[in-house]
Amino acid sequence: MSDRQIGEVKDTADPARTVSLARGLSAKLLVLTACFVLIAEVLIFVPSVANFRLGWLEERLGTAAALSVILVEEDANSLSRQVQDDVLMAIGAKAIAVRDDGMSRLLVVTEVPPEVDEHIDLGNTSLFEAMTGAVDTLVYGGNRVLRVFGEVGDSNKEFELIIPDSRLRMAMLTYSRNVALFSLLIALVTATLVFYTIDRIMIRPVRAMTRSMLDFSRQPDDPGRIIRPEDRGDEIGVAERELAEMQTRLQKTLGEQKHLADLGLAVSKINHDMRNILASAQLMSDRLGTVKDPTVQVLAPRLLRALDRAVSYSEGVLAYGRTQEPPPARRRLRLRQVVDEVHNLLGIEPESGIEFVNGVDAAFEVDADAEQLFRILTNLCRNAVQAMTAETEAAAVNRLSVTAERQGSVSRILVTDTGPGLPKKARENLFAAFRGAARSGGTGLGLAIAHELVRAHGGSLELVESMGGRTVFSVTIPDQPVKLDEARGGLRRHG
Repeated sequence: MSDRQIGEVKDTADPARTVSLARGLSAKLLVLTACFVLIAEVLIFVPSVANFRLGWLEERLGTAAALSVILVEEDANSLSRQVQDDVLMAIGAKAIAVRDDGMSRLLVVTEVPPEVDEHIDLGNTSLFEAMTGAVDTLVYGGNRVLRVFGEVGDSNKEFELIIPDSRLRMAMLTYSRNVALFSLLIALVTATLVFYTIDRIMIRPVRAMTRSMLDFSRQPDDPGRIIRPEDRGDEIGVAERELAEMQTRLQKTLGEQKHLADLGLAVSKINHDMRNILASAQLMSDRLGTVKDPTVQVLAPRLLRALDRAVSYSEGVLAYGRTQEPPPARRRLRLRQVVDEVHNLLGIEPESGIEFVNGVDAAFEVDADAEQLFRILTNLCRNAVQAMTAETEAAAVNRLSVTAERQGSVSRILVTDTGPGLPKKARENLFAAFRGAARSGGTGLGLAIAHELVRAHGGSLELVESMGGRTVFSVTIPDQPVKLDEARGGLRRHG
């Protein structure tokens, strides 16, 4: 098994990267839904059992009222003891009475209880009293005697019933058991339906996105690991599309970084040989400096500076591959001289038809790193020269000009050419290495390096204008802020 396969197996087995069924969202959703439904059923249960208790007592009082009418007509005193006991046993009561015109009359009785534990007026019992009474009967009942009274139907008589609560409590317990079983069944069915619906709508897509992220993290360079979003218009669809776009961008970025790493590795391999070649060239240049020919005396210093810069450029490309750019060592510079050096390095031949205009005032100063500013302007000017060199129209005006202006403490350098302008792809990927190339075969590193160096100065590099016949880049570099402590210390030393 390869190291890559071993790594994938380890990732798969890593408990931090996998979720068991018991800890997953599906199991939590099922349990929580069932619990919430049961809580709702409990909230409904107390009023329900209170209503059952009142209904049970009203039924018994109604039966007692019907018997009372018969007993009043037949004279209850003429009934034998056995008949009275049978009547009371039929409804589970100990005594039945009727109150008419303020007078209470005991119709039948088996035994008079020593005391009554609770008096219940069925016609004037509030919901709260009914619920507290139901809970009290369920928890503490079974050995109590209740006095239940109230009017029944349209009769203006008030009927009373003395009844033990043992049978009431048993009926309430049976009702509670049935309600509990039915509530549990409802909770399970509801939880299953809610779980299935939400699992289809949310959990499965989230699980798919999780798997996609884990698969992508194991092999981000594989295009097949990018999630394929579903055609949905809700938040899940937006999340899937954003994840797919993010993975695509990340894959491109990783590819570009790999390209840069390969570039840095290649440059590091040739850097040693390049230095040996440049060292030999420097020795020959030193010998040229001893030649008395005036032309050689003029060209030799330029050749030496060009060789020195070639060495630094080789190291600079290597540093860019490692994403390590040294901070700028800033000081006051005469910009016109820097532009002249850029012009000399470009080596524009007269037969090329390209006119170079250094429009910077001789007294103009800029606060910048000399070498980095030279690289910034060289990259911008070289791109302009290459664009105008590719122009095939003989009558076209090819002019490259560098001008500058100061706005307060900010220096603004404009690099303007009359070339064909940047193509659309280059404008859309401006300053992006390997994507912002303006010509076929280009890497786009020039603008990317220039942009990075300008930002290191706290400034900005912007494309002001780009059309056929005119392209303008603006380099804005602010002066370094003065530190008051250092300025005061300098004044004290000079004082």
